Amino acid sequence: MATYPKEMQESIVQVEATRPQRMKARFPRLSLAEQEALLRGFHPDYKEGGKRPLQVGPSQGELVPHEVADLLEAYPLLDPREVDLSKVDYDVDVLVIGGGGAGTVAALWACEAGIPADRILIATKLRHGDSNSMMAQGGIQAADKPHDSPAIHYLDVIGGGHFAGDPKLVRALVQDGPMIIRWHEALGVMYDKGPDGTMITIHGGGTSRKRMHSAKDYTGMEIMRVLRDEARSRGIPVLEFSPAVELLTDVHGQVAGAVLWNLETEEYLIVRAKATVLATGGWGRLHIQGFPTTNHYGATADGLVLAYRVGAKLRDLDSVQYHPTGAAYPEQLVGLLITEKVRGLDAQPVNRDGELFVHPLEPRDVESAAFIRECMPLEQGGRGRGVVTPTGMVGVWLDTPMVDMIHGKGTFQRALSSIWRMYVRFDIDPTREPILVYPSLHYQNGGVAIDENGWTGIPGLFAGGEVEGGVHGKNRLMGNSLLDYNVFGRRAGLAAAAWAKDARVGRLTLAHVKRYVEQLKAAAVPKERRAPLLLPDYRGERVLARMVDLL
Repeated sequence: MATYPKEMQESIVQVEATRPQRMKARFPRLSLAEQEALLRGFHPDYKEGGKRPLQVGPSQGELVPHEVADLLEAYPLLDPREVDLSKVDYDVDVLVIGGGGAGTVAALWACEAGIPADRILIATKLRHGDSNSMMAQGGIQAADKPHDSPAIHYLDVIGGGHFAGDPKLVRALVQDGPMIIRWHEALGVMYDKGPDGTMITIHGGGTSRKRMHSAKDYTGMEIMRVLRDEARSRGIPVLEFSPAVELLTDVHGQVAGAVLWNLETEEYLIVRAKATVLATGGWGRLHIQGFPTTNHYGATADGLVLAYRVGAKLRDLDSVQYHPTGAAYPEQLVGLLITEKVRGLDAQPVNRDGELFVHPLEPRDVESAAFIRECMPLEQGGRGRGVVTPTGMVGVWLDTPMVDMIHGKGTFQRALSSIWRMYVRFDIDPTREPILVYPSLHYQNGGVAIDENGWTGIPGLFAGGEVEGGVHGKNRLMGNSLLDYNVFGRRAGLAAAAWAKDARVGRLTLAHVKRYVEQLKAAAVPKERRAPLLLPDYRGERVLARMVDLL
């Protein structure tokens, strides 16, 4: 018996009663004009007062969320006068900051390009692999089937990003996709396949072809397992629990490594490097506009802060991705990801009356806006048809029993095993009862501006993965994040290796930090602000349950 309270069970009766009719009907796709109206009316990106222009730095005037501006416009954690740059703890050719997917891929391809493994260093905030890359569920896009092509994938990405993506970056993303899948296969990634060995692919939101490759619903974990094992097999050193708190430059103005802070010994570590790759991930743990998050514990926008201080430009940070289907009940699961693959297997989003109110696979920002409109009270312009939980959370139903009804008994447990286990622990069987969902902060659409080789425009500094911007425009499509970190992690690793072979590092300095501090003082930025954040604080008023202020 499910743990749903009586008032929620009454709504489930309505969901079950409307299911036979919904099994036969399909909700029409929204036109571009309808999508735009829905976004402007209900997506958090358009909420008045949620952003402000930056006052200092190379992207001065750009709109960013307040939570992000507070970190970009902040004083350093370290005092340059207290750091002895003459004492170098690690001297390497390539420093990779971040031990998730992008960082591991960058290190592997730097090694492949001829940099000896012991001349590469991965420095990571938590453990090697602790990242959003590990938590990704649904799949990775790649146009490698006869009915598809990179050109069609390109159109999906450009349109899904509201035509704001950098065409050169999108071209690189889609062209490299089939090669990335072949590379994964050669390394040992176990993608889902049919009896004849053909890879199984499904639709994602906003895609015109079935190109989503997956490993059940733990695709990110499977890819990360293989990448991490390959890095260990090659002997690439990894420094865990050692986040970067500042980049280093040399007297010639090129990036020349970083200052790390060892969380265990509480001491600074100086890494001198000929080339540096930023792969620090995104900002999910900033809880933009009070939303819960699907992100891992270390996603605190550190890379944005470090790159910005050294002069790198940022782009598209006015856009935030909220995944439509974050868990909304029970309380212990609030914000956790319910992969889009569930809707790709025909589960439908319905309101408290069992009404299908939006096509299940609209682009994520459109789908999220539709969910918010459904839940928002009538007096605030919404439809007021959400389901309210005993703790005051609100959401819509994802009609998960439809997966087995349409695709055969056992499909859900086979294809969505981690989601199934997530709920049965709470006596909720998603093959028999719907689950409650609401948008959850999921992805940093923008980031550090790069070229198609991952170069940030700053000598010696490259970036790959969620920290960089320009690939997804104003909205990312499902499955393109795993592809992004593989494509641009690889390209950044190759470019960093090429740079390192010719680079000569001069005397180390923190001159750029001193210059940035002067800009902060001139702008009268409060001195109590400090960044990078490194780890989120959930004590006192910031406990997760109190972060949820959705409407």
